[in-house]
Amino acid sequence: MPAFETLLSFVNCWECDENDHLNVQFYLSRFDEADRQFRLLTGLSDAVAGVRRARHVRYHAELYSGDTLVMTSHIAFDGPYMLTVVHQLRRTIDGAIAATAVDGYAPSDQVARDLRRRFEDAAAPMPDAALPRSLPTTPETLSLTARQIEAAGAAITHRATVLPRHAGPDGRAEDSFAVGCFSEAAPHLWNRTPMTEAWLEARDFGRVAVEMKLVWASPLKMGEPAVTMSGLTGASTSTFSFRHYLFEARTLRLAAICDVVALAMNLKTRKAAKLEDTVRGAIIKAAMKH
Repeated sequence: MPAFETLLSFVNCWECDENDHLNVQFYLSRFDEADRQFRLLTGLSDAVAGVRRARHVRYHAELYSGDTLVMTSHIAFDGPYMLTVVHQLRRTIDGAIAATAVDGYAPSDQVARDLRRRFEDAAAPMPDAALPRSLPTTPETLSLTARQIEAAGAAITHRATVLPRHAGPDGRAEDSFAVGCFSEAAPHLWNRTPMTEAWLEARDFGRVAVEMKLVWASPLKMGEPAVTMSGLTGASTSTFSFRHYLFEARTLRLAAICDVVALAMNLKTRKAAKLEDTVRGAIIKAAMKH
């Protein structure tokens, strides 16, 4: 069966960042809504499939103010998780994929067989474009403490409070809140590398995320304060990686982990800039050790 159409949307100018394109947190707000609509249309729920284990996002193309968008969603039984839900966000004008999200669940084998029968009409093949590329699908360690993370090289990069506009119908903070925190935290982490604000401005480069993996350890609810700790994790030819940890600030209860693959983009060519050897070396040297 064809995928379900789960979102019709539009890029507002106030959702665009310093690079003049849609900021990552607003991609996530659209995946949040597509997921709600997909659950409504199909009957998928946490009671049926268990709590989502991870959301793996890839950013394929820039979106600009005025772009109209359409989202489709389906279950991929041949996906990377025991149960995989795929969301594909496209530009309406040319049908180009702008971003994909893979939602991974881990039901038991018996439950997975029952789900295959139950959701047969919502299933379609796993698209290659949505497969995780640079980040693994293996489970994350959710027992790390803030003290351990700080000792490994992470530092506080952001503070926030979950406000009513950040919470979904269940009263829990949505993915877009977490990624909004991480979006504001990221420049402070970049400033801990040679690619500081002054360095980027001198070269007319911008900061860009190309892939993310978000895992919730425990919910954040309306009114709760949150603190983000971030650290570098590695570097390659053109990209480097880092990890954000989101804690409930009063008790330092771990709420979420987000791994990010990022690059410096030449704002004239809109292409990735190769990491200089000195930059790559500095990031690798500073990478967290767990």
